Amino acid sequence: MLNIVPVRAFTDNYIWIIHNHRHAAVVDPGDAIPVLDFLRHEDLQLVAILNTHHHNDHVGGNAALLKEFSVPVYGPAQESIPTVTHPLSEGDSVHLVELALALKVIDIPGHTAGHIAYYGANLLFCGDTLFACGCGRLFEGTAQQMYSSLQKLAILPDATQVYCGHEYTLANIHFAKAVEPGNPALSKLESEMKSLLAQGIPTLPSTIIRENATNPFLRCNQLEIIQSAGSYVGSSLTDPVSIFSAIRNWKNDFVTPRREQ
Repeated sequence: MLNIVPVRAFTDNYIWIIHNHRHAAVVDPGDAIPVLDFLRHEDLQLVAILNTHHHNDHVGGNAALLKEFSVPVYGPAQESIPTVTHPLSEGDSVHLVELALALKVIDIPGHTAGHIAYYGANLLFCGDTLFACGCGRLFEGTAQQMYSSLQKLAILPDATQVYCGHEYTLANIHFAKAVEPGNPALSKLESEMKSLLAQGIPTLPSTIIRENATNPFLRCNQLEIIQSAGSYVGSSLTDPVSIFSAIRNWKNDFVTPRREQ
């Protein structure tokens, strides 16, 4: 049986460790120290590193981990990550034999130009593209790219567990309520997530069914979101990419109350 454990790093990063009590793979190790501490504490042998994109808070621990473990490093073919040994693009697969886990690669550019996700066994590791109730900023890609990438993820099976890179959930819900105040699922979700965090429990993983019900960036066809996006830009919007672009720009400038961050 596989276990997927979040290891906290920096302010709000989650490094995901997939293990079976003997072997482990690590997804987006921005910092090696907490990963090494966990591996030693649990007596785990690292067998692979998986990177979703090139940002340092997701790959900064690669080199230090490789000093301790000689393992393959998987990552996006369209980005420059010096430690990557196995560059990947959509259509490729990763077979983690020791974990009996096969993951398909999905190209999801937008946050960065070559961002990828790993999907298999109802597990999705999507870095900084799809967040719980949100999505990543467009640092290198276009709104069209990010919208298309999110649509790829939105059609995965409902039960798919979503493992993203940051604990942004409450702040994202606060924004989602501003965009779609009439969505009753958001208040229920907010209450549940506050309860988890109060107990020191991560709000992740999410699920695809939950994201399709609450995430405004996956709901650009909903009337209330269309109207909110139009109000924000001061003109009528009809196509989903323009609606997505409007609410992504809105989110960039949205101020979340400190207690929600």
